[in-house]
Amino acid sequence: MAMARSLRRANPVTLVLAALLAIGFIVFVFSPTHATPISPPKVKHNSPASNPLSPPTAAYRKEPTKSHGRRVPPPVVHYQLNNLTTSPDPANNQETILILTPLARFYPEFWANLLSLSYPHHLIALGFITPRNREGNAATLALQNAIASTQSGPVDKRFASITILRQDFDPPLISQDEAERHKMSNQRERRAAMSRARNSLLFTTMGPSTAWVLWLDADIIETPPTLIQDLASHDKPVIVPNCFQRYTDENGKKAIRPYDFNSWVDSETAQELAKKMGPDDILLEGYAELATYRTLMANVAETGRGRDQSKIMSLDGVGGTALMVKAEVHRDGAMFPPFAFYHLMETEGFAKMARRLGWKCFGLPNYFVSLIYNLQWPSSRHG
Repeated sequence: MAMARSLRRANPVTLVLAALLAIGFIVFVFSPTHATPISPPKVKHNSPASNPLSPPTAAYRKEPTKSHGRRVPPPVVHYQLNNLTTSPDPANNQETILILTPLARFYPEFWANLLSLSYPHHLIALGFITPRNREGNAATLALQNAIASTQSGPVDKRFASITILRQDFDPPLISQDEAERHKMSNQRERRAAMSRARNSLLFTTMGPSTAWVLWLDADIIETPPTLIQDLASHDKPVIVPNCFQRYTDENGKKAIRPYDFNSWVDSETAQELAKKMGPDDILLEGYAELATYRTLMANVAETGRGRDQSKIMSLDGVGGTALMVKAEVHRDGAMFPPFAFYHLMETEGFAKMARRLGWKCFGLPNYFVSLIYNLQWPSSRHG
């Protein structure tokens, strides 16, 4: 009876307010929280990042300070990676492409080819890493000049973001000449350094909105303008085209030759060689001193004009001259081992690691990209 009398004495307005507060509390406690989905830009490229915690594939710019001198605190951003797509039609689905290039020399033809890519540039982020030496300084300066010209030019040619890293270790080779780079005695040190450079570049630049990663060597100067769309259309986790090089033969005639021998199908001979090796020994492809008898994608290409460029084959090893990877493969942990991984290193080791993680690798033997022109008659080893 005391409770009834107390309720009768209570103000009706108080009771209504109490009921509303109770309902609001229940809704707050039991309502689900929603992560902010990734929403790629539909018209223009991403705005420059406003703070250090912004996605690394957006250009970084310091946030403005308030009048009292304190910086604006960075926002907390939620990314739902389940909403990130990697589809056969990336342009229509507004998928962001990250093009990564270890760059020891700058070739204007390489930059011109980048600009000619027909994939929407506002969906392309670029990342470069250059060596810490005199040659790297020259390459960085030339790259910066090209970037300044492009990013201040026509809007449709500008890229969403561009990152330049400098290696934090000394390069193993003094010269980047082709003959020196491909000496068999230089391969372990060279490939270990290349792996470190690739990993540094990848882990620094890949952001939560990155859908695809295209590794493109700095001396690739000729690709179809539709390179990104063509590779993505196969909807494979890892895929490589065939890399050829134009050159002048011993008779002074212009010709083409296969270049990248790191895309291959394994052989029993190679597997038997590996069984006899020590844990730190590596197998190298394309050297007469170490015959593996693998099936090289470079050697099964058809060069006629009527060739089927969509022909595809399964691979056990891949090269890195032009390597297209779904970003989720890298997110799963597939990187470029700078050590002997099942007797493989760098891009070949990456392919092995991807396969161990459950991903398959593929190649397009009749789809070509071209390396910078070589005036010299080729030696027995390239790639």
